[in-house]
Amino acid sequence: MTSPPWLEVVVATANAHKVREIHDLLRMEWIHLRAWGDFAPLPEVVEDGATFAENALIKAHAAHAHTRLPALADDSGIEIDCLDGRPGIYSARFARPTATDAENNAQMVRLLADQPPPYTARYRCVIALTGLGDQKDHLFEGSCEGSLILAPRGQAGFGYDPYFVPHGLTTTFAEMTLAAKQALSHRGAAVRKLAAFLAGRRP
Repeated sequence: MTSPPWLEVVVATANAHKVREIHDLLRMEWIHLRAWGDFAPLPEVVEDGATFAENALIKAHAAHAHTRLPALADDSGIEIDCLDGRPGIYSARFARPTATDAENNAQMVRLLADQPPPYTARYRCVIALTGLGDQKDHLFEGSCEGSLILAPRGQAGFGYDPYFVPHGLTTTFAEMTLAAKQALSHRGAAVRKLAAFLAGRRP
């Protein structure tokens, strides 16, 4: 039996925004991304790593073990300098374990209001890929430097995007088109590294 002329990969996230961004950035017709939710019922995955890389690997390993497909997962967040790098790996649950974006943003603004500007920060992303058959884990990292504002601007994006202004610009991620954001974003940088790696593994 011959292998199919494509690579099927499960994306270990419940965040539809992340899946869409990864799909749009890869632009490889021979890679079929499968959503984690396609394989329900899903095992409980505890993200108890101390770094973005550790959490990305935890999710990728869990997805590969459950589906037996190659799996990729990203862990990402924002690091704020005047908050000693917080929220970092806790970005999605900054306000509470099941926080909404609005709750996390409100928590961030409340803490920043007690600090003098500028509020320098960076978005960071690590993508883990496992299960390719080489018995190896592969990590791809990207970051985007910028600063934060206290009043949101823009309707696009998600997470902290309405508050994040990339270095050298005056518009927030949420005021940009998806293509413009992807050209600058932490996830865009990480996925481009992933794409370069996968280009040499086409079936």
